[in-house]
Amino acid sequence: MTALALPPRPRILVVALRRLGDVLLTTALIRSLRREWPDAQIDALVFAQTAGILAGNPDLNAVISMPERASTLGSLRLAVRLARRYALAVSTQSGDRPTFFSILAARTSVGPVGEGALARMKAFLLARRVRSLEGVHRIEQIMQLADVLGVARVAEVVCPSSATIPQIIPRRPYAVVHAAPMFRYKRWTVEGWRALAAALRERGLDIVATGGPAADERRYLDEVWSASDTSVCRVDARLDWPDLTATLSGAAIYVGPDTSVTHLAAASGCPTIALYGPTDPRIWGPWPAGGLQEPWSAAGTIQRRGNVWLVQNPLPCLPCQQEGCLHRRDSHSRCLDELSTISVLAILDEALATRRR
Repeated sequence: MTALALPPRPRILVVALRRLGDVLLTTALIRSLRREWPDAQIDALVFAQTAGILAGNPDLNAVISMPERASTLGSLRLAVRLARRYALAVSTQSGDRPTFFSILAARTSVGPVGEGALARMKAFLLARRVRSLEGVHRIEQIMQLADVLGVARVAEVVCPSSATIPQIIPRRPYAVVHAAPMFRYKRWTVEGWRALAAALRERGLDIVATGGPAADERRYLDEVWSASDTSVCRVDARLDWPDLTATLSGAAIYVGPDTSVTHLAAASGCPTIALYGPTDPRIWGPWPAGGLQEPWSAAGTIQRRGNVWLVQNPLPCLPCQQEGCLHRRDSHSRCLDELSTISVLAILDEALATRRR
């Protein structure tokens, strides 16, 4: 498909009203647009709590943020602010709100559509559209938009602009451990994290423990690290995204669950061990720094792609794509509760060796 004909120095808006990890993966589309239109003004519309993941992105001119639960008045004000300001708007989702803002913001709008009467109406209003694909990696879904725009794919995840490693990070070799995802159903066990920490110390590594600001996450981290010695450097809620990128880039290894920080670690090039439970890695597996040359399999005890090792406990029900065994965010997940420490430690030295090389 030929590229869209846009005016000189066009204004382009990319709408990505999703969670942190998904916004990070959207940077591959933004880079593709930048390569096609190097003189364009490219802006991104995201939720306020995800804007930091785009900090210092060299492919963006501006980041526009809105509350996830915006009031009707606030949404109307944003709509007036965006109306017909852009030559092209690209929605990365088929939802009503991102599609609405895309159609409103530009004379030419592009986005994915689903099924049903409402989807047909959206398809009529969009200049170009793609069908939402099921069962393929989120990057592949996003790259479909590059295809329909007629631009070359650049399937490269772009990290926040990283400065020097923060002063609070140890000067000795260190590992980054992110034990607390946002939701309970993605957590590994306290005992597992402590055994991992002991193994890292035996290999001469200090431990940098990252985490988010939520009270539930902090309580879990207090439990995980309560019995640890002072070699654990806790930086939960103390680093912004650029500082976290710099910290990951300098780490000997990173270990974490299915969370945005794990996606960031993979994209940074750090040797990354990702512990996955109910999530389907075919769709949401980490995207290695050099790209995903071979798709992730649905399940396997240990899979490796580039600088990423993905560890699972391959029960017959995996990956269920449910929010834990009780189908709610505060649920346990048997696949993670029973994930063996031996499986995780089995690849530790292999992953560390890649950094040394």
